[in-house]
Amino acid sequence: MLDLHRIDVEQYRAAKKIPVTVVLDSVRSEMNVGSVFRTADAFLIERICLCGITSTPPRPEIHKTALGAEDSVEWSYHKSVLDAIAQLKADGYKICSIEQVHGSISLEEFAVSAGEKYAIIFGNEVKGVVQEAVDASDCCIEIPQCGTKHSLNISCSAAIVMWHFFTALQNTD
Repeated sequence: MLDLHRIDVEQYRAAKKIPVTVVLDSVRSEMNVGSVFRTADAFLIERICLCGITSTPPRPEIHKTALGAEDSVEWSYHKSVLDAIAQLKADGYKICSIEQVHGSISLEEFAVSAGEKYAIIFGNEVKGVVQEAVDASDCCIEIPQCGTKHSLNISCSAAIVMWHFFTALQNTD
């Protein structure tokens, strides 16, 4: 680990994070949840809100893919995604659902603004982001895709979107 210049959990917790909160709503696969934790750790995401039926740590299947990131990334549980959205809005976050809907913004065209705080919502593996969360969002962002499928695994989608925000915000104050 020293040769890789990796920080430990305490150093991670003290590190400056990008102003992005990931919201997982009713993600049923604990391995997807763990993967999102691991990616959030890699890109200095400030926290994860777990909502609905989404499992919370500690769980062996979450740990299997998170590999300890469930201990470094701050997280909270909310019974309802709408409760999480209300709290995030009250805290000044711009709410962005990651979903293919009429009027969504293509990810490569979404301009991340320095000084803005963002919450990015990912929904259930089959049903996506629920309509009530889409309606409560400030915007919807979709990942452009050119193949025969029009969706990605939640952990893949989350990684792509987190990377977009990370690259845009990592050198801003």
